[in-house]
Amino acid sequence: MKKILYLMRHGETLFNVQGKIQGWCDSPLTINGIKQAKAAAAYYEREGIKFDAACCSTAERASDTLELITSLPYARLKGIREVGFGMFEGEHEYLHPSREQRHAGYYKQFGGEDENEVRERVVKTLLEVMNKDGNNTVLAVSHAGACANFLSAWQDPEPILKKHRIPNCGIFKYDFDTELQRFFLEDVIDPVHMEK
Repeated sequence: MKKILYLMRHGETLFNVQGKIQGWCDSPLTINGIKQAKAAAAYYEREGIKFDAACCSTAERASDTLELITSLPYARLKGIREVGFGMFEGEHEYLHPSREQRHAGYYKQFGGEDENEVRERVVKTLLEVMNKDGNNTVLAVSHAGACANFLSAWQDPEPILKKHRIPNCGIFKYDFDTELQRFFLEDVIDPVHMEK
């Protein structure tokens, strides 16, 4: 049996605008972030997509985004929260090393997370969500780093991430094969910049 997961990033936040690193720390949605979430809601409505279940990370920016999209009751799950950046939390983005310069365990030395651990926890959590009876079409609101790490569990993420930067409220549509216990990326959608 095939199920569908819509895994999306939260709307724009104050820290996004200020160019600050936000992993486990949080900041509120901006007015633009609220508009982005409403654009995502409009996309789902236009496409006739109805969710059986919804979940988000424990960050308020994720739950606020989700609540602008659906009125379904939802679960807040630590397993799909953003990468923990340790001492980099709340600092300026320019302090991030480039992708080429950092290795999977880079942030661990600063009290953060190993990206392999992030991938494992996001995969484990979303497998649990998708394996629940009745969860055939699911919305999960998460974060750019968590989404990228999840993608890397199923395929080489680089061609996708080069072509589709993960914008605020960007959506990854996955087919989930219950027999294979595997996710297959079907589409990457930017509802904010779609032609209307």
